[in-house]
Amino acid sequence: MPQPVSDNYKFWVTWASRASVATASVLILAKLIAWFYSGSASMLASLTDSLMDAAASLINLMALRLAIQPADDKHRFGHGKAEPLATLAQAGFILGSSFLLVFHGVDRILKPAALTHGNVGIGVSVFAIVLTLALLAVQRHAVKVTGSTAIAADALHYRSDLLLNLAVLVALMLAGQGMLWADGVFSVLIALYIGYGAVTLGYEAVQLLLDSEAEPEVRQKVEELAREDERVLGLHDMRTRRSGHMLFVQLHIELNSDLSLREAHDIAESVEDRIRDHFPDSDVIVHQDPQEVVPGFQPGSGLES
Repeated sequence: MPQPVSDNYKFWVTWASRASVATASVLILAKLIAWFYSGSASMLASLTDSLMDAAASLINLMALRLAIQPADDKHRFGHGKAEPLATLAQAGFILGSSFLLVFHGVDRILKPAALTHGNVGIGVSVFAIVLTLALLAVQRHAVKVTGSTAIAADALHYRSDLLLNLAVLVALMLAGQGMLWADGVFSVLIALYIGYGAVTLGYEAVQLLLDSEAEPEVRQKVEELAREDERVLGLHDMRTRRSGHMLFVQLHIELNSDLSLREAHDIAESVEDRIRDHFPDSDVIVHQDPQEVVPGFQPGSGLES
């Protein structure tokens, strides 16, 4: 059964997810006021994105609270898949909002309207950029400490918000100079960008739910750790997957068939310990297969099939 989640992991994923919800809530209020005064389609696009941010961050917060729960009798692999489920729900929310923004932006292009109190929108956009940068600093540290995929996905979305807020800033400045078409055009461009991000997040979540293999560099490192002991003659049938913060690893190692059961067990246990030490949040199972040693045999340098 997977090991319980560390207190450090719990602290940082909870703190980062709460900071995300708080940031989105503040920006919703600020952008709602700015849209009310300016009537900008780009500001409405940014407001809608912040509403989706808040919904996504709330889902993230609830999912992470579930994901950090220890394994139990009914969920012996833990609750880590709550993270990609939350990401998939986020992607659905965001994709739906992007379609609405496209329709609104096209309508504004066909029926351009002068903006009022554009300076309010500009000020709110600058405020949003500063606040988002502060949130990203918290999320960056949380990802560095925990490696949480849910926080990493949330941070990726907020990084895109920086570009979004810059785009709104440019749109408002151009519209203020009489280029009324800019407001609608930037609204559509923002919507397309948001939609692309939603599809990307959704694809990554589906891959995690389908138990796709861990990153190539992770698999390579696992193999290197297993081969550190010269008594490991080869390895095969390695399988990896991620479930929330947990990395699951299964592999077969080939050992001299003349070894005793105790020696073979100790070698396998040392391989498991090395992998767990390098990947603290991991669940590792190593199976031993007997291998007849031929005189002059040299262990291979690749992953045997």
